[in-house]
Amino acid sequence: MKPRHILFASALAASAFGCSGNTATSTTSETPATPTAQADDSLQQKLGMYTSVRLTSPLQGLSANEKKMIPLLIEAADIMNKLFWYEAYGKRDSLLNSLSSEAAKQYVRINYGPWDRLDNNKPFIAGVGPKPAAANFYPPDMTKEEFAQASLPDKASQYTFLRRDANGKLITVPYHVQFKEEVQQVADLLKQAAALAEDAGLRKYLNLRAEALLTDNYQPSDLAWMDMKSNKLDVVIGPIETYEDKLFGYKAAHEAYVLVKDMEWSERLAKYAAFLPELQRGLPVPAPYKKETPGTDSDLNAYDVVYYAGDSNAGSKTIAINLPNDEEVQLKRGTRRLQLKNAMRAKFDKIMVPIAGELIVADQQQHVTFDAFFANTMFHEVAHGLGIKNTINGKGTVREALKEQASALEEGKADILGLYMITQLHEKGEVAGSLEDYYTTFLAGIFRSVRFGAASAHGKANMVRFNFFADNGAFARDEQTGRYRVNYVKMREAMNKLSEKILTLQGDGDYAGVGELLDRQGQISPQLQADLDRLAEANIPVDIVFEQGPAVLGLK
Repeated sequence: MKPRHILFASALAASAFGCSGNTATSTTSETPATPTAQADDSLQQKLGMYTSVRLTSPLQGLSANEKKMIPLLIEAADIMNKLFWYEAYGKRDSLLNSLSSEAAKQYVRINYGPWDRLDNNKPFIAGVGPKPAAANFYPPDMTKEEFAQASLPDKASQYTFLRRDANGKLITVPYHVQFKEEVQQVADLLKQAAALAEDAGLRKYLNLRAEALLTDNYQPSDLAWMDMKSNKLDVVIGPIETYEDKLFGYKAAHEAYVLVKDMEWSERLAKYAAFLPELQRGLPVPAPYKKETPGTDSDLNAYDVVYYAGDSNAGSKTIAINLPNDEEVQLKRGTRRLQLKNAMRAKFDKIMVPIAGELIVADQQQHVTFDAFFANTMFHEVAHGLGIKNTINGKGTVREALKEQASALEEGKADILGLYMITQLHEKGEVAGSLEDYYTTFLAGIFRSVRFGAASAHGKANMVRFNFFADNGAFARDEQTGRYRVNYVKMREAMNKLSEKILTLQGDGDYAGVGELLDRQGQISPQLQADLDRLAEANIPVDIVFEQGPAVLGLK
């Protein structure tokens, strides 16, 4: 069956490269030789897994200066595409130039390389090998043992590449050195935007972020970002998430979001951060695993996102952000949770509602609502602030102890503790609606997310939760209809049980235990895959790509 959502080349180019569409060739990479094979006939169907969305926002409430800032921020963000291409693959232009098929080029742009991010990173260009766990952060021939033996103080830094010198010895290259020309361009653009900023907090942040890109010292700008309260515009830019590094989970990849704050929605959400200390004390886990006190300066805000670039734009698109990742900043100030309302609404209408119609029993479909989807997504981000950041047995931070497995377990924690928070706040009368709405929408959300594949941190987390819930009777599949029914009592019991397991693994820094959990529960079963295949047959898109940039916003 031919998919309904075949995309035009212009929309796909906008999704991968943003407004300019002319990202320059990256610095010479150490990735394997560029393939010359062409796409197969299935690529047109793969393009149909994405549906196009115009990223817009009402700009009437912005001042003239703020409207002038947006194109500068988008231009800075667009440079993140170039840097992420280098980190994820390397030789972008030689790869694209080797392909005569327009469908292949389009799908390469969506994925920032020849590996399908919605299909466990399988190569979709003939002749391409598996995606390297090291991406382009490390030499392709480097072993973990060689890395461990290397006497390089900054080898595990989030902001260094591992390379070889003329003698073949491992060396480190800081990001700001590797990308000297590009980060100078970004810094100049951010400073130009800062000169136009009328909000003092935003102006300070933009100037400090510019300096951070030139030095790889991000903590001052992270703290300044947390201090911003009244800004109508925002930009998240730089090396941030470590998902792309599947060898160790150390190296951060470049990305950007340009954002317009919804002041009314943000005000409605502001109260929830105050409940974090109380919810932390009530976590279903022994006291040593919840001894840390989450920061109460955490902000909850709703935004329209008007530009994605780099890591955030590769494959499946983020609809909420929880930052900074710096554990010291989190303990001092908490985090900011940004709900990307327009992107979230697009995914709910175009993807979640059709999925519920196909896979949720008819009498529970009424419980799949946008308000519940928004809350589940929001509290997922809030829940990153709960639990523990440092192991209880001297193994360092949870991130250090769990290495490349830390991200998947942290996403699993946030998923399950987000539902825990909703349950607790609902009992206090602080969250409206029915628990049936939140629980049923939560299950429908798992079906949506697992279609991203089990290769990503989020995909692994979704599969662990789905299989754990299935084992504990949180839902049952009707064999006649192939639809799922939530058991609300058992889902709550499974929620508490899985919360305790994840928090314990994190607190113990149990690398082997996490590996066992992910290997055992992080797989898509044949039955579930068959049900997911039904969604494809029904032409339900998996994710979205964007038409975006100043012209789409009416600023050009």
